[in-house]
Amino acid sequence: MHSTTSIIDPEARLGEGTEIGHFCVVAKGAKLGQGCRVGNHVIIHADTVIGDHVRIDDHAVVGKSPMKAANSATTKEQTLPAAKIADGCIIGTAAIVYRGATLGPRVLVADLAAVRENVTIGEKTIVGWNAYVEPDCTVGSFCKIESAAYITAYSKVGDYCFIAPGVITSNDNFVGRTEERKKHFKGVTVERGGRIGAGSVILPGKVIGADALVAAGSVVSRNVEPHQIVAGVPARKLRPVPPEQLLDAQPK
Repeated sequence: MHSTTSIIDPEARLGEGTEIGHFCVVAKGAKLGQGCRVGNHVIIHADTVIGDHVRIDDHAVVGKSPMKAANSATTKEQTLPAAKIADGCIIGTAAIVYRGATLGPRVLVADLAAVRENVTIGEKTIVGWNAYVEPDCTVGSFCKIESAAYITAYSKVGDYCFIAPGVITSNDNFVGRTEERKKHFKGVTVERGGRIGAGSVILPGKVIGADALVAAGSVVSRNVEPHQIVAGVPARKLRPVPPEQLLDAQPK
């Protein structure tokens, strides 16, 4: 069932029980599974594959191709596969999921968030309000990337990680100067169970070890060892993470 105000290409496919709101566009080759709920003014670009029981809220855009600015250092001219949204995902109001992105089952991309091309996000991960995941990133399952966090291009986030509101990651030690920088772009790595506190800054290429904790407001300029708490500007080792806070000590 869909509104007569929407434009649905004849070669798009809608599963049984899927509902489309007003003033939507579902482009050629897009496939929506059963029981999906699509709000108003939603754009679903060509070839996008959407699983069953997916909710897409008003003004969201799914499957958009990236724009390459004349002086862009990371966006590439490339042929991208279709966006793939697995069963049970929720895409919030005015959120954007780019072509070439893959969302695992029951991922939440909250209002105003963006997930760029060549990004894979694992099962039941949350990308919070106004959070941004740049191109060529891998985010694991059961993570929380909280409001207004920024995950820079070429980063890797393991399973069960927590990235608090306002965290900034970076990948360019040359800060936008000289062509030499392009040979050295490197995102951050947050290993399984790593946690980063509110407003922290992680410098290019740094590794947050498994179950490590970066205290709020820290600037991480060197790798953080597993199971350690670091704090300060620059961040320094404070003490081990208490045993009861380790990931494997949590209820299953």
